[in-house]
This record gives sequence, C-alpha cells and structure tokens, in this order.
Amino acid sequence: MYHYIIIGAGSAGCVLANRLTEDPTVKVLLLEAGGPDKKQEIHIPAAFGKLLKTECDWAYETEAQPHLHDRKIFWPRGKVLGGSSSINAMVYSRANAKDHDHWADFGVAGWSYKDVLQYYKKSEHNERGANEFHGTGGPLNVTDLRCVNPLSHMFVEAAINLGFSRNEDFNGASQEGIGYFQVTQKEGQRHSAATAFLKPVLRRPNLTVKTQAHVVKLLFDHHRAVGIEFAQNGQTEQARAEREVILCGGVINTPQVMMLSGLGPAEHLRALGIPVLADLPGVGQNLQDHALIGVEYQCNEPVSLYKANSLKNILNYLLFKKGPLTSNVAEAGGFIKTQSGLDVPDIELVFAPTFYMESGFKNPELHGFALGVVLQHPESRGEVRLRSLDPFAAPMIQPNYFAAESDMVAVVEGVKVGREILNAKLFDQYRGREWWPGADIRDDEGIAEHVRRTSETLYHPVGTCRIGQDNLSVVDEHLCVHGIDGLRIVDASVIPLQTTGHTNAPVMMMAEKAADLIKAEH
Repeated sequence: MYHYIIIGAGSAGCVLANRLTEDPTVKVLLLEAGGPDKKQEIHIPAAFGKLLKTECDWAYETEAQPHLHDRKIFWPRGKVLGGSSSINAMVYSRANAKDHDHWADFGVAGWSYKDVLQYYKKSEHNERGANEFHGTGGPLNVTDLRCVNPLSHMFVEAAINLGFSRNEDFNGASQEGIGYFQVTQKEGQRHSAATAFLKPVLRRPNLTVKTQAHVVKLLFDHHRAVGIEFAQNGQTEQARAEREVILCGGVINTPQVMMLSGLGPAEHLRALGIPVLADLPGVGQNLQDHALIGVEYQCNEPVSLYKANSLKNILNYLLFKKGPLTSNVAEAGGFIKTQSGLDVPDIELVFAPTFYMESGFKNPELHGFALGVVLQHPESRGEVRLRSLDPFAAPMIQPNYFAAESDMVAVVEGVKVGREILNAKLFDQYRGREWWPGADIRDDEGIAEHVRRTSETLYHPVGTCRIGQDNLSVVDEHLCVHGIDGLRIVDASVIPLQTTGHTNAPVMMMAEKAADLIKAEH
C-alpha cells in the first residue's frame, strides 16, 4: 500500500515524486509508460530531433484537419522518464503574468501571478542569479545558451533595427520584445524534469519508480479513487493508494485514462459500453494548441546548424560540452502583438539557424534558417475522445486548427512580420531562396494557403481537463476532480486557456504548488 500513486513521470510527476517524498513517512509509487532516459540524444541538446518517432515518443497523430486540407498533424509527446521535458527544445518560458490572472475568470482562486511566482522561483536555479522574478538553489537549472549561432544574433539585431524592443528576460518584468531564450540545461546538457527532480531522490526508500508501466484504468471504492491497474512486462498488476491517485499523464493520456475508467461525457462513454461512474462532460474537451507556421530561407553561407554533427563538433561536445551541439536549435525569438490594444502578445516568434520543416523530417539537405510564427491564443477548440476500449490504442485527437477565422488573421499578420525581419539588410549576404511561403506568394490569401498547406504544432496542447467551477470544468482550485474523492490532476490538461509562452515551466510550477496543497490537506 502506498500513500500516493503518481501516473506519469513527466514534468509534473517528477516534481511531485521529489516533493512528496521529502517526508520520509510518506510512500510514493511513480509509474511511467516509457523507459529510462538512457538514450544519448536525450542529453545532447541539439540532438533532440532524433528522438521524435522513437521509443521515447508516443508519436501521436491528429485526426484529419478540416481547415488544413484534411492533413493529419504529427504530435510528439514524451514517453520516457522526464516526459516531454526529455524530448523538447529546452526553452525556459513561463506563461504571461496576465495568463495566470485570467484563471480567476473561471471561478478559482490562488492561481494569480502573484500567487504562483513563488513556485516558479522555488523550482529554479537561474545561473544569472536571483532577483524579483528568478530563484537560485532550486533543482531545475536555467541558463543562457553556451553557443549562439551568428544567424541568431543577426535575427535579434535585425528585429531591433526595425523598431522591436530588446528583451533580455522573457520571464521578467515584461514578456514582449525580441531576444534570446534561456534554456533548461546544465553544463551543456539537457536538464529535464527527470534529471533535475527525480534522479537526485531515486535512492529514497519511500519512493518506488516503475518504468514500462502502462496504466490501464483507475480503481474505485464507490466514488473514491483507491488505486490503479497497470500492465508491465506482459503482466497486469494492481496497486493501492491510501490517500490519493494523482494523474500526471498529460493532455492526451490523462483524459484517456479517465474515460476508460468511467469518468467523462456520459453519452460518449455509454456509446462505447463503459459504465459511467461520473458524468464529467468537460473531460477531453477544450483542447487548444499553439499552431506553428514556418518562414524559411536557404542560407548562402555555411554558418547554419546544417551538418552540426561534424567530427570536430562531436569531439568539442564530448570533451568540453561546448560548441554547436549545445544549441537547443530554437535559440532566439520573442513575443509580439499584431494589433494595438491587446493585453498580451498574440504571436511568438521562434528563430532557428536551420531549416525546420515538418518537425525537421522534410528539411532540404542545405544550409538554411527558419522563423516559426506561433499563434498564442487560438479561438479554435478541439477535443480528445476514445477510439476504442483498448487502453493501448491512441485516442482520437482533434485540435480543430483554424476553425476560428480570427486565428488565421493573426498568423497571416505574424508571417508578414517574420518576412520583414528576415528580409532586413543584415541578412542580405546570407539570405538565399525563400522556400516557405515562397517568393511568388505576396497577398494575404496566398499566405493563408501556405498556413493551410504547411502549419504544424509547436507541441503545447492544453485544456482537456480544465480547472473551474462550471459544468465543463473537471478539477477545482486544488486540482481535485469534481465529484470524486482521492483523485487529483496535475498536468497541462487543467490549464483553462492557452498560455502566452511554452508549457513546460508552467506545469512544473503547478506541480510545486500542488505538492504544497497536498501536504497541507494530509
């Protein structure tokens, strides 16, 4: 018997395992469907693209997108210790302060920026030092890149010359502006949630970690969660929790496990023959994601990250942990507003000194550079639903990209801005052929067609078990599931509105706060 069972050893699960086992009298079981984080590509920053569509990746695919020429979009999610923090681009980007303040609109207290800043700082060891916005001494190392490509410097200077403000810290007093991203790295290596939070405490006798353990369903005593059933090594086992089961499976796996266990939209569950334990119509609904549109150019000079895995660079990395292989690829960028009067930026720009087409799988064998135009606050909403009763089958993922016309308007303007920056005089010596959208595409409809033909995900889905007090909310302000005792959700699925920025740091913050809530309640 354990006190707590945590499902999913990703960004939230690793934090919770660390914090809850600080009390030596508390026994915790942490389950991860994937394996240990042993692949070297996990730890070499620039190699993260080699992890996609491997055993470290759930490698999901959406349903056909009706507004994107019925294309199915590849959705990677981490399936390994550390979860997506072990396969992502390592950008340390919090949500905008006003994003947190908007949580109050959903009838919940305690999640304003003023409330949660302490938890961002608690997690963090920022190598720049502590200040009003940043912490030192926390488990997660946050640092500046060791090696910044000259094209990234050029991007920042070109944007500043065009009148954009320089931002030295996107997680400080203001998010708007252009600059360099800080990264979750330590001494030139990835610093995932597993490396930061889990590995230092693996020897605690009150922590049990099981990998290759796929949760099949939750177990209940009436309306109280009391344990889980999971498959490991071809065998089905059960484990019991005296206090709580904590779902940290993420935006796809958490609603899938809940629905398989009888928690979700009653009509959908009955159609599949699943007995309804609790009619929670919001489970799987409210899906939102950051859509990514590429502006891509061939580079006339051999300075990009193309062929960065040369023998010289490999030796420099292996011996000194320096050089281009320490790059996170998404080296520079910023947050902009495409129209005046907006509370927060509606577009993120992400610059990479290399081509980045279809998650890197369709890059030309050439030197190039790319600017990702990322929609921050989609009006479009999608859903996750069960495809079958098979817990090993991927569910149906329908993000419904660009169902709202306002989403297209925003990204078309963003592409125009991106083109303007990359066509600045600073790039003249380096800029070759425009691969995307293409030199012949000049008007708004042409850009919109480029969006429909090529847009993909920036890997930040949220919202499928959102926080709130209304009929479509799934958890309350303590992240406890409505109507069910002993069950809590701590992952990006509870985020009610898409963040301005990335999701890894907000999820770790959320887990820090959840750990304090759990300790206070028990």
